[in-house]
Amino acid sequence: MAQVTIYTRQFCPYCTRALKLLKDKGVEMTHIDAGMDAQKKAEMVQRAGGARTFPQIFAGDIHIGGCDEMMALERAGKLDALLSA
Repeated sequence: MAQVTIYTRQFCPYCTRALKLLKDKGVEMTHIDAGMDAQKKAEMVQRAGGARTFPQIFAGDIHIGGCDEMMALERAGKLDALLSA
């Protein structure tokens, strides 16, 4: 299974939704709260190619995107394959 990393911030409904889907799927992940940490946020922005919104989700070195992109992959039946790569 791919190492999943998710950057979040507190009180973010999109972050909560993304975390719930990953937990429901039983995905082990590295959860990084970058909302109040400038260094972690800068790391997230760099890894995400400039994306500044929360959450930002990665499966290994592959940038999935945010919550909407992950949900679109789930609806298309493509998320499980990406997470298990």
